[in-house]
Amino acid sequence: MQTLTAELKHPIFEQIAQISVELGVEAYVVGGFVRDIFLHRHSQDIDIVVLGNGVDFALAVAKKLAIPEEKVVYYKTYGTAMFHYQNAEIEFVGARKESYSHNSRNPHVEVGTLQDDENRRDFTINAMAISLHPSTYGQLTDPFNGMEDLKNGIIRTPLNPGITFSDDPLRMMRAIRFATQLHFTIEENTFNGIKESAGRIDIVSKERIVEELNKILLSNKPSIGFHLMDESGLLPRILPWIAALKGVEYVEGRGHKEIFLHTMEVMDKVAQNTGNVWLIWAALLHDVGKPATKKFVQGVGWTFHQHEYVGYKMVPKIFQKLKMPQNEKMNYVSKLVLLHLRPIALVEDGVTDSAIRRLLFDAGDDIDDLMLLCEADVTSKNRAKVLKYMHNFEIVRQKLQEIEAKDKIRNFQPPISGELIMDLFQLPPCKEVGVIKNAIREAILDGIIPNEYESSYNYMIEEAKKMGLTPKK
Repeated sequence: MQTLTAELKHPIFEQIAQISVELGVEAYVVGGFVRDIFLHRHSQDIDIVVLGNGVDFALAVAKKLAIPEEKVVYYKTYGTAMFHYQNAEIEFVGARKESYSHNSRNPHVEVGTLQDDENRRDFTINAMAISLHPSTYGQLTDPFNGMEDLKNGIIRTPLNPGITFSDDPLRMMRAIRFATQLHFTIEENTFNGIKESAGRIDIVSKERIVEELNKILLSNKPSIGFHLMDESGLLPRILPWIAALKGVEYVEGRGHKEIFLHTMEVMDKVAQNTGNVWLIWAALLHDVGKPATKKFVQGVGWTFHQHEYVGYKMVPKIFQKLKMPQNEKMNYVSKLVLLHLRPIALVEDGVTDSAIRRLLFDAGDDIDDLMLLCEADVTSKNRAKVLKYMHNFEIVRQKLQEIEAKDKIRNFQPPISGELIMDLFQLPPCKEVGVIKNAIREAILDGIIPNEYESSYNYMIEEAKKMGLTPKK
């Protein structure tokens, strides 16, 4: 039997071993922490299974560590408790067996043995346990050959996959998430179980699904997960807007680019260059407006006019459906979807100072993220074309730096406020105030005047004169 004493480095394990003796209760570290030992990954989440009352055990450990009871979060109904200690989240649970009703993910819980607890685990690689009792400290229990599956890169359920996924449908997403993060293969019977149980995902809360989606998006190649969701039948149930990107339509022998595959490539390129999950969401959704705008024009071919604007309008609806935050994160994704063609248009139409100023003004602090998205959006198989675009993007980046240094346009507020205009011309809030403010802003963006107070003030006087307005002060 394999012993892993040296791997139990966190000081919490010694404390648990002492409490185990004092209470006469066996305790085991289980799940992801054990798996990650063999994957040589650092884990800050430590799950402890106790052959007894998990809450009482957790409170005893917390008391020994001088952690106040109010710092221990526990749920007596499920027999679980959690607290933080030395940069780790420690969760305790009594060994249990579970049964489920057809329409709920909330299990009926009974006290169980270690074997019962391992039977209810989602995958063999997560069903291993290491003893923390001094008499067997460090000994590994591996009832389903999880070590072998780890070595072979296999995701497999311990029991019948149909039962495993029907009982807790979120496990289907977890299987795909682990396969994506670890570059593992989902074993054939297990994957067939996902296909057969795909409809059960409908009973899972959107928040829990999005939690798994975000972990997939933050992997180094998220497209693995999206292809698995597609093949299993989960994609149209979870993200119908992305499933709608699949397929190529032909008219007169002319087809368009496969939008789904293009989106996967863009998403992967962005994911490899950022840890910002919202930027990866923007990559995933950047062409979501194309199906609604797809049109075949004689003599031109397939067009997707204004797909960026349609996509921009779709983002809030998608976030709402997925119960994702309706806040600045959503606004950020919407903005990048709306602007994702602008730098490419600059490359194609010519990089003028005026166009650069307007891009800086519209993108603000998100300009660097927008440029990363736009560069990833070039997925042509024509190497010469790609090199040309990348070279031109470098010119755009250089011009952005030059214009920003010179004109300070990023997130700029025009030097002349509406209050100043109303005060100077003795105007109430009215259309004329907005017209003057807009004229000053446009003049600055067009490079007619510099972004400074004196020039803006003089320009304001001239514009007001055209409207028959003269200063009253």
